[in-house]
Amino acid sequence: MKAIVYDQPGLPTDDPRSLYETELPKPEPGPHDLLVKISAIAVNPVDAKVRAGLLGDTPLLLGWDAVGTVEAVGAAVTLFKVGDGVFYAGSVKRPGAYAEYALVDERIAGHRPTTLDDAHAAALPLTSVTAWELLFDRLGVTEGGGDGDALLVIGAAGGVGSILVQLARQLTKLRVIGTASRPQTQEWVRKLGAHDVIDHTRPLTEELRRIGVTQVRYVASLTHTEEHYPQIVEALAPQGKLGVIDDPKTLDAVPLKLKAISLHWELMFTRSLFETPDMIRQHEILERVAALIDAGTLRTTLGEHFGTINAENLRRAHALIESDRTCGKIVLEGF
Repeated sequence: MKAIVYDQPGLPTDDPRSLYETELPKPEPGPHDLLVKISAIAVNPVDAKVRAGLLGDTPLLLGWDAVGTVEAVGAAVTLFKVGDGVFYAGSVKRPGAYAEYALVDERIAGHRPTTLDDAHAAALPLTSVTAWELLFDRLGVTEGGGDGDALLVIGAAGGVGSILVQLARQLTKLRVIGTASRPQTQEWVRKLGAHDVIDHTRPLTEELRRIGVTQVRYVASLTHTEEHYPQIVEALAPQGKLGVIDDPKTLDAVPLKLKAISLHWELMFTRSLFETPDMIRQHEILERVAALIDAGTLRTTLGEHFGTINAENLRRAHALIESDRTCGKIVLEGF
């Protein structure tokens, strides 16, 4: 099968060896696996981070956002059958979806939305699971809850922010405040449903006061947490909650003590990485997201379509991801 791989971590995207096409054996499903013929993929910051050496020097087949059709199933599979359309984010400890075929454990896959084409569906899995877990499992917001409280989403125009804003607006009573710095991204966040949009290139507390907010109960810090940290602590209400998904070099928890602020890390790969007893929760989340998409409650977060799945287009996608100037998700489709 065709696959786009790398064999030297850390090469710049203008180097053809940073991602290149090769042939690999078609994988065979294990007991809980689906063998998926890949139709479309999305590119995420984690792809670029792993290519840069986040998980060490052992190269991997990247790509943890995919849509496709089940071609074969393992002996223990009960949730899917051959021919089902699926979408999933996969496990970071297994080969990814930059290939014509990939394996995924059925417990972290979902039936794809029926109202979206392949490209628009591919934009959803990883960020939807991340946003759902962050909002409901980590920060502890309840569906229908949050009346009188506010959620500040730092980096609301990115992939996770784009779905988190929708989930919070549609499924809770929180006042949703997103941050974005450019007119294009600010308008994007407004269209996704944010009640307010502020500029994260300015002090957050000043921007919050500008819209009449003195403190917020929840902060979802999706990018540049280290840079914004003092302002986040100031903006959070006593006994507030901070959720983080990015990779600050350091994060001193001591400043949180005076306000008894709780700190919550979100990594959507944790359940599959450790095969936790509640691993099937990710299947359940994706099933719910698909239903909400098909009902018109949520919308896809596709930002840019980069064409077919090949090495050149993937290198371009990685370069844009590394620029920190994405709006929504980058998707590639077909071979």
